[in-house]
Amino acid sequence: MSDLTRRRKGSRGAVRLLTSTALNTFVGLLGLIVPLTAWALGQASVTTILFVVETGLLVAIVIRHAWLQATYMQFRRASGKAMSDPTYFELISATLEGELMEDTEEIADGHLLLYAAEVPRISVLLYRTLIDSSCQPRKIMATDLTIDPRLLTQRREYLVENRRLIESGGVILRIFVCRLSDLTKRGFAKDLIDLVDLHRSLGVQCGLAVREWLRPDQTVDFVVVAAAAVLVEEEQGDAGYSKGRSSVYFKRIDKWVKKFDEIWGAENSSAAPAVLHSYEQVARELLIDSRWKPAEISAALSKHR
Repeated sequence: MSDLTRRRKGSRGAVRLLTSTALNTFVGLLGLIVPLTAWALGQASVTTILFVVETGLLVAIVIRHAWLQATYMQFRRASGKAMSDPTYFELISATLEGELMEDTEEIADGHLLLYAAEVPRISVLLYRTLIDSSCQPRKIMATDLTIDPRLLTQRREYLVENRRLIESGGVILRIFVCRLSDLTKRGFAKDLIDLVDLHRSLGVQCGLAVREWLRPDQTVDFVVVAAAAVLVEEEQGDAGYSKGRSSVYFKRIDKWVKKFDEIWGAENSSAAPAVLHSYEQVARELLIDSRWKPAEISAALSKHR
């Protein structure tokens, strides 16, 4: 068991103790016992001491109550008495409540695991929250492991939020990470250029990186939102997101910013915008002339290796 796991278990155990019904009952009983004891003894000095203790307990109860309200969400508990089958309802209710508590504990640790259709929904939420908040910088840095460029044109709601962010004064940098073998294919090149044109029409600044020329730790599909969160796609989703798995992290975002900056590059020949510019010049000309020469594409890209 790691030290981090031990600390998490220890902190959760302390929280459960502080919020337990037993502790609450014990403090309440003390609140009754103390004044009764003071009255029974009838001694001034003892009464004063017990009065101070009682006051301290009451203050502690008020502080604890305020802390609980600020720290925990309050939910209405459902009763199975009015249901057709109370036992069945209670079982379903307990299962759903358990799943909810697992999710809230997970996000409290700064991590959220997403599956299938949850991925596009949460990615849109991340954009909208940045747009509607005062968080800074108003900037998105994204890498796309582009296998089929057409898939990335079908997420309409996501593209709308891209436009909204830029229109509100935000900036989006996006790198399309593609395999060299795909970049030399005519059909892929046409779809990729169409995708780049679409993103540029929204105001997105685009770049290109050849997947084989990156380190393994750089070939990751991720989106950095401001300096607050990063969405990491761990298993590629299909067009309808019937599959796929991603994670959202709210801690150590700086390492993802650094990773993106390394791929985006500085103002030199290996920078992602420069690679895309060279690729576009050759690919667009070949597509217009209705001829396709993979060797010319490879030669244009090799200048930036």
